[in-house]
This record gives sequence, C-alpha cells and structure tokens, in this order.
Amino acid sequence: MQPSVRTRRGASRPADASASEALRGTSQAGGRHAGGRGGSDLAAGSARPVRPYWRQWPAWVGYAAAIWSAVYGALGVYWATGGAGFPFGVGHDPSAHLSVLAGARPAIAAPAIALLGLLGVVVGVTIARASGRGPERVALLVLAWAFAAGLALVIPDARVLALAAYAPLLVIGPLFGWSPSVRFVDAMSWPLVNQTVCVSGGLLWAAAATVYQRRTNRACPHCGRADRSASWTRPQAAARWGRWAVVIAAVVPPLYAVSRLAWALGIPLGISNAMLRAGQAEGNGVLGAPFGLACVAIGGAVLTLGLTRPWGEVFPRWLPVLGGKRVPPALAIVPAALVSTLVLAAGLAIARMWLAGAFVVEAESWVGSVPMLLWPLWGVALAAATLAYYYRRRGRCEHCGRA
Repeated sequence: MQPSVRTRRGASRPADASASEALRGTSQAGGRHAGGRGGSDLAAGSARPVRPYWRQWPAWVGYAAAIWSAVYGALGVYWATGGAGFPFGVGHDPSAHLSVLAGARPAIAAPAIALLGLLGVVVGVTIARASGRGPERVALLVLAWAFAAGLALVIPDARVLALAAYAPLLVIGPLFGWSPSVRFVDAMSWPLVNQTVCVSGGLLWAAAATVYQRRTNRACPHCGRADRSASWTRPQAAARWGRWAVVIAAVVPPLYAVSRLAWALGIPLGISNAMLRAGQAEGNGVLGAPFGLACVAIGGAVLTLGLTRPWGEVFPRWLPVLGGKRVPPALAIVPAALVSTLVLAAGLAIARMWLAGAFVVEAESWVGSVPMLLWPLWGVALAAATLAYYYRRRGRCEHCGRA
C-alpha cells in the first residue's frame, strides 16, 4: 500500500517501508548599546551576572563544532585503516539504495572523511575566535554553511524522518493491540544511528555559522539584532509572511495523511485492492502503521498552526497546571526546527530518487506518492514559519538590550 522505490536490481518496493526499514563571547555590541543590561552593569562596576552554561552557547558552539569534526574525522582515520563499522555504501548499509552515498567505498570515502574532519577543526576554531571582516570571512562562511547543509540535509535520507515518525508507534503501538514487525531497538541500525549523528553535527555547524555571521556583521551573537536590522525581521513583518509559511506547512501533511487514513480503514484510496489486501495481510489494521503515521502527520499540522495562533504563545486555560501560562519560545522553536530539518532532508532524498528514476509514481499508488514529492516545500515552509515565530517571540535581548 505504499509508493514504490526502485532498487538497483529494478524491483519495486514500498517507499515508506524502505524509508522505515532501518528504523564566542557575549555581545560586543551589548556594552555599547544604550539601554543594554551589559552596559549598565559595567558602568556601575558590578560583576557580570552568572548565566547557565547553555545560555552562553555563542561562546562555545564553534569549538563544539570543531570537536565534533575531530571525533568524526578520527572515525574516518579508523575506517581508512581497516576498522569495522563503515556506515555507507552497498555491503555496509542494508538500505544503501536510499542514500546519496550508496556508491561510497571505505578506500576513498574514509580518507575523505578524515581530511574533512581536519578541515572542520581548523574552520571551527577559526570562526570561534575571529570577529573581524577580513578577506577570509566569505570563505569561512561558505565552508561552515557547507558543513551544516551537507551533514544535516544531504547525508541523511528519509529513514531518519521515518524513524522519528515511527518511534511513538513502535513504543506505544503494542499497548493498542498493534504488534509492529520490528522493535524500536532493532530499527536503530548503525547506518541510521550514524545519520542521526550527522544531523546533530550539521545543526552544530549551522549554529556556529550563524554566530560567526552575526558577530562579523557587528550584530548580537545571541539574538542577531544590530543597530540597523532588516525590516522583514520585525515582529509585525514576520507575522505577515509567517502566516503564509504556516499555511503551506500545515497543508502538506494532511495530504499525506488522508491516504494513510483511508488505507487503515480499508478504503483503497489511490491504490489497488490487491495492494490494500497485501497491507492488511502485514497486520496494518486500523491501529496499525498507516493510522499511526496519519495521526503523527495531522498532529504535526495542528501544532504548526500554533506558530501563529494565541495558544502557541499562551497555554490554553483548560490545560491543568500549565493553563494560562506563557509558552517558552524554545518549546516550539526547537522541535519545529528539528522537524523542518528532517522533513527537508527526507524531501531532498525523495526528489533525488525521483529524478534518478528510483522513486516511481505508479498509477495505482499516485495518491500516496505525490504528497511525498511535496516534502521539500513542506520542510522549507516549516523552517520559514519557525523563523517567523522566533522573530515575533524573541522580545528584548538580555545580552545586548535591543528590542
């Protein structure tokens, strides 16, 4: 009951099944900016307030990216010298046909990983310490953002998104009478774990690149504001364009969910009766995988609407304990940013496979296939909606004092 993925041997297989099978310092501007808390503290001769280490992330995130690169580069050295566990390519990754690195070989890829790791250490330490706009700035930014995009969007494929979607089903499914064919622990194969490690490295590099870009633009490394900021980042403007991003990001998931709901209820929407019966024979009933995936998609769409609704800023009063309290911005921004990254990575992988002829939109399963081709749009829209929500909710910066 799934759109097909064509393997190297030419055989078609369900796409969803293939995707799930492996289941710096503080601101320099702050002390100078009128009204900034840092400026008033220093003028009064008082000690700088002690903040939790995680809230000082602009000071250490560049070094964290360098450390990540050093560790992964060391893995490259290990694999290049014959060490076990190389996670890419046919013969090493059971679902290599889903990956952009399906043709990777240890003899070539492992030394390249080691060299890129060394380059990452140099770039990470440099951007963590540099603050001027020298001629090397553009090159450093290009390299940092290239590391971020490659690790978070290119190397991962649809399996990471599938794992995130299937995880609650694999954990709580049996409580509702559905016995999944694979346990959560079994789904966490090393190639898939490696992809999640790469995503974490990509997000570290994105944060490091953002801090370096802000600092070299004489902006606050914490909030990104400068004495002159672009008008589109103001809350009123972000509210306008953010609404359009939310609409797009909330429409795509239900398009995916509607077919899965129909299949779970025994309705052969966009598929043949034979495909429906085959799915039912696998045990995918009303409380099975199609229904669970549809609920995850619809739940995600509803939460996306919260990025522009009042209940996305203040908890509804009917909620016990939390009702009427302010929603911490990070509670919405962090998950939404992570999901947008995974969706975009999966969408790019599906688009790449479709262009290569490996993702086949067949006449008998087009209802399930076509929405997956919209995932790149979904990922970009959700990322834009999350950014708009951040611009609306960031308030006065406690580091630079700008509002």
